[in-house]
Order: sequence, then C-alpha cells, then structure tokens
Amino acid sequence: MRIDTLSPAEGATKPVKRLGRGIGSGTGKTSGKGHKGQWARSGGGVRPGFEGGQMPLARRIPKRGFHNKWATVYTVINLSQLEKVPAGTVVDFAYVSENGLCKAVKNSAGLKVLGTGEVKVALTVKAAKFSASAKEAIEKAGGTCETIG
Repeated sequence: MRIDTLSPAEGATKPVKRLGRGIGSGTGKTSGKGHKGQWARSGGGVRPGFEGGQMPLARRIPKRGFHNKWATVYTVINLSQLEKVPAGTVVDFAYVSENGLCKAVKNSAGLKVLGTGEVKVALTVKAAKFSASAKEAIEKAGGTCETIG
C-alpha cells in the first residue's frame, strides 16, 4: 500500500457544486444566493446566535453557579445500601460497582461511605473516605474500616 494509491471510501465524497456556470446548471447567475441582501454579499451573513441586534438569549439569561473542574468527586454510598451484604464480605469500590450498589461516577476519586442506615453484620469496608457516623456504625457492628488512597 502506498500513499498515492489511497482513496476515500465509496460514497464518502461528493463532487463540488459548480456555481455561476450558466442557467442550465441550475446554479448560474446568482449562484443560489437569491437577489441582493446580506446573504448574497461576499462574506455576508451573521454569526451563530445573532438575533438582529436584539439582546441575544445567551446574554438575557442570568449566570448562576460555579463548576470547579479540580474538585475531588467521590462515588457516594450509604450504610443502608450495605444492609443486605453478607457477613464477612470485603466491600470496596470494585465490589460496589459490580453489584450495582451505586451509580457510576465519571472520574471518581474512590468510594465515600456515609452513615444513613444501619449495618447489623461485620463487614470489612475499604474506601477513600468515611463519615464519622459511618465509621462508628461499621465498627459497632464488629466490622473494620480501611482508608485507602
């Protein structure tokens, strides 16, 4: 295979529309631009979002909020989601995602365990963060909390 033998896939390219080549072509005289006006001029037309001088929508609507692109985002799970997990299980990020115990968080920094709910069996929970109440409840049930990362 050589670079001079390469060609686009069948149907991937269309022939160029030849403008201003007589009335028989269908795009002669005004070249499909109609008569006069802003759109018929060279370089004519308006930028995307232009509303004829009216205050554009993007500027009429108030700005709100702030999105911190460097924020650490955790996959959050509550103790109530661990109630049905069998005793002695090692609960970590992989276990939680495989068993569908939480929604997937894009670019997650790990697992964060919160204390809503109760745990009645001893579990080994490995997570990036624990709330104080979650840690207390897991240890009270005879389990262990391991902080990773």
